[in-house]
Amino acid sequence: MTTPNLAKIERIDDLRQAWPNEAQDFTPWLAENIAELGEALGMELTLPQTEAPVGGYSLDILATDLNQNRPVIIENQLEPTNHRHLGQLLTYAAGYDANVIVWLTREFHDEHRQALDWLNQRTDGNTQFFGVVVELWRIAGSPPAPHFNLVATPNDWRKETATIVGGTKQVSDRMERYREFFQFLIDTLTEKGFTNRRKAQPQSWYNFSAGYGQRVTYGANFTGQKEARIEVYINNSDSHWNTQLLKNLENHKTEIESALGNQTLDWQRLENRKACRIALARTGSIDDDADTLAEIRGWMVEYLLKFKAVFGPKLAELAD
Repeated sequence: MTTPNLAKIERIDDLRQAWPNEAQDFTPWLAENIAELGEALGMELTLPQTEAPVGGYSLDILATDLNQNRPVIIENQLEPTNHRHLGQLLTYAAGYDANVIVWLTREFHDEHRQALDWLNQRTDGNTQFFGVVVELWRIAGSPPAPHFNLVATPNDWRKETATIVGGTKQVSDRMERYREFFQFLIDTLTEKGFTNRRKAQPQSWYNFSAGYGQRVTYGANFTGQKEARIEVYINNSDSHWNTQLLKNLENHKTEIESALGNQTLDWQRLENRKACRIALARTGSIDDDADTLAEIRGWMVEYLLKFKAVFGPKLAELAD
């Protein structure tokens, strides 16, 4: 039998070999590689701001969970956890009314990990605390490779049970069907390179990155009119920018609809939301039978990929 030639994996304890300074080196690196942290958390993160102000303090990173359009605060340190950073974390969470709170560090003391576990148990299902250990590894003298190790995470079952007991929220069988449907959709799109793998939530819609943060996203959803829909959703804070981008894209309407197989799209100005939508819909409901839902899911995959292929170059030309 041939003995395989295997290399040894070595952990680098001193993170400052890669990032000498937390503020000047690690935070900018994390901002540029926010998608890697998002993948570890099961989210698709975009980066609105670094050193975001909170009173007289500065939050390291303020990100957005694109999938659920919710704020994510990220506090990092290259040293072991301490009480001061725990206090800052809670201050920042309150200052930005954050749904997701992430604490990155070189090492978690037991009392601080237990504090995050306690917060996850006591807060409702809309608030999630994550404790993440930043690690560096190398193989046979290779350059160091970062790894995010989750040591404190929300317990979904305990959160859902707690909210049911409290009477504030209930995850129904219908919501569970949404979760199952979109998990298959996300997994399929991940295999095709459309998005990063993440965990589905019990909701009737999902957004996917188009490369422009929250300003422009691709979406898949079920509507209240028993329709299944995919879309390009334009939702910049500047409503004039939204309308102008829709108009610029609509100038290429014939070309775009032809490239999509002569599909007729719905070009909408959503005045009540100050946003815009370009949508393609078909009949469909989460209450349909398994075969129909599989067909709907295949349709969503097909046209999300086509939307990206057709709208992607136009957005690159017009969005900025």
